[in-house]
Amino acid sequence: MDLFTLAATQLGELIPVAAMGVGGVIAVTWIIMATIDSTVKAREKEATRRELAAYVAEGSMSAQDAASIMNAGRSARAVASADFTCGPKKAC
Repeated sequence: MDLFTLAATQLGELIPVAAMGVGGVIAVTWIIMATIDSTVKAREKEATRRELAAYVAEGSMSAQDAASIMNAGRSARAVASADFTCGPKKAC
C-alpha cells in the first residue's frame, strides 16, 4: 500500500472524530458557562431583594418603591402573575 494512500485513509477517519470531539468540548463549555451565568444572576437578584427589604424595614423606602424597583424590566403580565406574599406558583 502506498504511504500517501495510507495517510489519506487515516486522516479521513480522523476528521469526523476530531470534529465531534471539538463540538463536544464546545457544548460542555457552553453548558458550564450558562450554569455559572444563571447562578450569578440568581445571587445578585437575591442580594438586591435583601437590600431592598432592609431599606423598607428601616423606613427609608416605601414597600411600593421597593416593589417597583424589583419589577423594573419585567413585563406587565409577569408582574401581574407574581404573588410576592406567597411566592410564585404557591397556593395561599
